[in-house]
Amino acid sequence: MHNRMLEIAVGIFMIAGLFALIFLATQVSGLTHFSKGGYYTITAEFDNIGSLKPRAPVRIAGVTIGRVESIDLNPKTFRATVKLLIEDSDSNLPTDTEARIQTEGILGANYIALSPGFDEASLVDNGRITITHPALILENLIGQMLFKQKEKPNHE
Repeated sequence: MHNRMLEIAVGIFMIAGLFALIFLATQVSGLTHFSKGGYYTITAEFDNIGSLKPRAPVRIAGVTIGRVESIDLNPKTFRATVKLLIEDSDSNLPTDTEARIQTEGILGANYIALSPGFDEASLVDNGRITITHPALILENLIGQMLFKQKEKPNHE
């Protein structure tokens, strides 16, 4: 009887541990986002998005206020159209807000940093951010620097 109770207790402990790991995995991966409020959608077009991915954070001053919902290519302009989900509690973004693709650290993941402007009017659902700055690609910068070094003549 004692062994049976011990086996049941170990089984319950293992099941609880499994549920804890599943919950932790979904929270860390960003597959789910539990929020008390809703979202509204804003789009922005970029010349280059680098390695930006759907579900990447959208931040203002380092504070996450939303996430990237989808990324598509505009067939007419050949620019990347990024759809952002912004929390309703942050619904007073001015219409002259700027969007910039930043990198977390030197080789970290990309995210979108918003810089609010000073316009009195606010972006509404299905609004568009018109002032955007593309991602800086580290490999391109290094290549440009090396190319410029080769162009300099040696005066020896």
